[in-house]
Amino acid sequence: MEPILDVRELKTWYNTEDGIAKAVDGVSFSLDRNRTLGIVGESGCGKSVTALSVMRLVPMPPGYFAGGDILWKGRSIVKATEEEMRKIRGNEIAMIFQEPMSSLNPVYTCGDQIIEQIMNHRAVAKAEARRRAVELLDMVGIPNPSARVDAYPHEMSGGMRQRVMIAMALSCGPELLIADEPTTALDVTVQAQILELIARLRQENGMGVMLITHDFGVVAELCEEVVVMYASRVAERGSVAHIFENPLHPYTRGLLKSIPRLGAKKERLNVIEGNVPGATRLPDGCRFAGRCPLADDHCRNAQPPLVEYEPGHLAACWKIT
Repeated sequence: MEPILDVRELKTWYNTEDGIAKAVDGVSFSLDRNRTLGIVGESGCGKSVTALSVMRLVPMPPGYFAGGDILWKGRSIVKATEEEMRKIRGNEIAMIFQEPMSSLNPVYTCGDQIIEQIMNHRAVAKAEARRRAVELLDMVGIPNPSARVDAYPHEMSGGMRQRVMIAMALSCGPELLIADEPTTALDVTVQAQILELIARLRQENGMGVMLITHDFGVVAELCEEVVVMYASRVAERGSVAHIFENPLHPYTRGLLKSIPRLGAKKERLNVIEGNVPGATRLPDGCRFAGRCPLADDHCRNAQPPLVEYEPGHLAACWKIT
């Protein structure tokens, strides 16, 4: 079956005062219908820029596509016109952003913003769009939706605002939902509710989900496939079972070891020393070599290719045998 989304050697670069920032540098992955793909990694590794590239929301300039392609149902997003993207964006592909307060317009009610989204993509009267907005708010678990549809964003809690963003994203029945750190700045109880909501709605609507996160616990709960990114490239890619049971890349192993575990002895958490290299100062060899305990001169001088070591399980490391 042809994947609904197919990202092929994508390169999204930016012109900056310090030189070319290679925010995404040769990233490849695919996503099937009714599947959830997790993209994980530290801040600055290129996760969010990958998501914005799929939505064609990278500001150009200073950003630009330096190579590769993004195929949506077999059609190139990179080569699509802006008119074609307006039909896809919000309709076939929708996105939940990290911070709902900065994504929702503070001078319009939450209901008006959902209604506008519906009317942009569906030939319906405003009264019908409002009825649909109330249904969506009810579907995402907002109490008394017929009244809260007229509330402004500042009148809602962070968790309620995030639910409004989810309702808006689902308003036109997208085939792909991109969730970029959807539980950032929410308390633990609300985080669990939002993640459970996304999982339930995926099952009910049969859509694909691309989940951007730094939390392997979220990946274990929601995803079937995982892409581990480091310094603008894919370090490892595979099923959740592959990644958790047999992580191949030293970076993936380091991330998994740094997760605190219930019932474990009181000891210091494992730490990956050093920092992710800046997008304008990427090394010639393995991007992780400066922080890797296994690295040698070959690692520092030659960039490892992404190799399939078992069916569906790929990693980019010279030290895998």
